[in-house]
Formats: sequence, structure tokens, C-alpha cells
Amino acid sequence: MPFALVGLPHSRQELKQAAGLASRHVARGLRPLPPRRPEARQRLRVGYLSADFHAHATAALMADLLESHNRDRFDVRLYSHGPDDGSALRQRVRGAAEHFVDVTPLDLAATAQRIRADGIDILVDLKGHTAGSRLAALACRPAPVQVSWLGFPGTSGAGYVDYVIGDPVVTPLGDAADYSECIAQLPRCYQPQDRQRRPGAAPSRAQLGLRDHALVLLGANAVYKITPPLWAAWMEVLRRLPEAQLWQLSGGDQADARLRDAAAQAGIEPGRLVFMPPVGMDEHLARLQQADLALDSWPCNGHTTTSDALAAGVPVVTLKTNGFPGRVAASILAAAGLQSCVTLDAGAYVERVCALGRDGAERRALHERIASRPEGLYDTPRFARELEALYQRMWERALQGLPPAALPA
Repeated sequence: MPFALVGLPHSRQELKQAAGLASRHVARGLRPLPPRRPEARQRLRVGYLSADFHAHATAALMADLLESHNRDRFDVRLYSHGPDDGSALRQRVRGAAEHFVDVTPLDLAATAQRIRADGIDILVDLKGHTAGSRLAALACRPAPVQVSWLGFPGTSGAGYVDYVIGDPVVTPLGDAADYSECIAQLPRCYQPQDRQRRPGAAPSRAQLGLRDHALVLLGANAVYKITPPLWAAWMEVLRRLPEAQLWQLSGGDQADARLRDAAAQAGIEPGRLVFMPPVGMDEHLARLQQADLALDSWPCNGHTTTSDALAAGVPVVTLKTNGFPGRVAASILAAAGLQSCVTLDAGAYVERVCALGRDGAERRALHERIASRPEGLYDTPRFARELEALYQRMWERALQGLPPAALPA
């Protein structure tokens, strides 16, 4: 699956090839429904298809946006093929949409038929090539306009998806040849945020296994994103900052042991690595406040994890690469006004981390910038209007009988 490639060094062309093979494979045997002619209506019907309308990163990003949609102009419907976990987030997301349709019992063709029966104008798949996806339902062409957004950082490779939503950082128009879809750009970061999401009381460092006076460097991304060049950069940071501890999300006992061994081989005391176990979303956000600085991963950045760090008030240093997966953190940080935390190569990444590690005043200034809740990142009503305007541009082309085309910001 293309998602396995996302965490490894790859070119955009390689990801497009892998995605195209996967999209054709998952859609085998599915036939398009009879074409549906777009019709003008007062309220545009937008459907979101996902398995993640529960306590999941996607729902956490989407909740405020769904609540901010203009109900006078948009009829928003959620098509869920995931579990009902009974969480508060599940209830919030469910209440934010005009219609919530559980298509879990349906197969791909029946999912598409239900979406067609509801007269959806623009269908937005939020999964792409991730676990539990029903992207292949779009091969049946249930809606006149079909869009990929948010769940998968790259092209779907699918001839049955018209647009991919990004922004000038993650999907520059110059990369159009590496996308099977037409690029549709939001003017700012493509990733929505939740204005209401704030951390609760933080546990003490002692409770987390951290030293009170250490410089805590957060590695909140999954261990599959740790490549040898990234690890070498982190070990160099630890050599230069002897007071630092690396606080890494656990990958399980075996993975943690191997990372400790790798640290020892690099000349770093293994006890300087502290592993955090998986916990619930709210508990995780609260504990992140004990970090001094977050170390992003590359070539696949932290996506929701970058947003989590900022929500907890923690600055993030990233390395911007030449593909969608490695540009997400740069896009988020630019929206937050933290461009000074974006680097372009491994050497600059190490230097920037070390400089911030030694300069408590600059870290505090960055923290204050984050705590101000910058409008470029947290103005969800504006984000909703910009997204709706993008949908309207897609729909106007469809009404005019025009094929999908690039939609610059």
C-alpha cells in the first residue's frame, strides 16, 4: 500500500505510481453508476466519507470545521464506515452535521449507491490510502465532483478522483504532474484546527519519568518515521546538548529496546531516552506540555502530531522536503507564524534545534507566539469560508460542463 512508502525516502513520481497501482487494485470489479447531471440548487450537498468519525485524529481536526460550515448554503452529510466508540468527540462530530449516515454494513458498491441516492454534489474522501479506506467506492462515481482531502498526504493515483485539496506549501502547482487529480489550493494551511482544543492540567515530569531540570526534546511521531538520517541528526543533537532527554512515543518493547541499543552505539547513554506509552487523546495533549521543544520527523513530518504540539504550547522544528508528506509541518508552522522553525537540510535542522535548546528566551518567545492562538492557524470560521469557496469553484465548473482544472489559491 502507498502508505508504507510515505514514511520512507521516495520521489513524488514513485508515490504516484504506487498510488495508481493501489487505486486500480482496490476498485477492480466496480462499475460506474449512470452519469448524474449537475443541477443548480440553493444548498450545495457536500458529503464526507470516512471511518474516523470517533476519537481519532481526523475527527479532532474536523470537528470545529463541521460546526463552522454555513448551513444556509451547504447541506453537510457524513458517511461513516467506522466504529461508534461512544466518545464525546464522536457525539460532537455527529451533532455538527445535518445528516449522519452509518454505511458500515454496506459494501463498496452499496456505499456508492447510498451516496448517489442522497444526491450528493461534492463527495470528499477523508481516508485515501490509509487503513480502513473506502476510497474505491468513488470508482462507482456516486457524485458529480469527487475530492481527496486530509487523510492521505499525496495523490490518490485514482482516475475517479477529480481534485486533491492542499495549499501552496504542500501542493505547489509546479508539482501538478505528480498528481492524478487537479490540485485545489486553500490560501493557508490545508489542515483545519480546533479552536476549542486546549490541554488540561499537566502531570509532573517525575510522573512521566522525566528529569525536572532536563531539556526535554519531544519525539511524538510513530517510530516508523524514524529513518537512519533522522536518527543520526537526533544523536548529534544529544551529543551537543548534554542536558537533553529525548522523550519518544513508544513503539512497543522491542522497538524501544532497539532504539536504546542504537543510542548506545552512537555514544549516547540509553537512559537519556524516555518512552511515553500510548494514552487517550486528552491525556496525551496534557502531558505534551512538559516538553521544551518538539523534534519533527522527515521525510514524513508529523501532521496531527505537529498540531498537537502547538496546541500544547510546544514549538516544533521541522525539515521541509520536496513531497507532500514532508511539507505538512512547514505549512502548519507558516500558518502559526513560526517560519523560523522550518529548515531545509539536516545540518540546518541540527543547528536550529541546538540553538533553541540553548536559548531559553527564544523558546519562551515562541511559546508566547503559540499561546496567542495565531489567527492564521485557529480562525476556523475563516477556514470554513475558504473551503466552501473552493467547493463552489469546483461546482461552478461542473455546472458549466467543464472538466476539473487546477484551482490556485
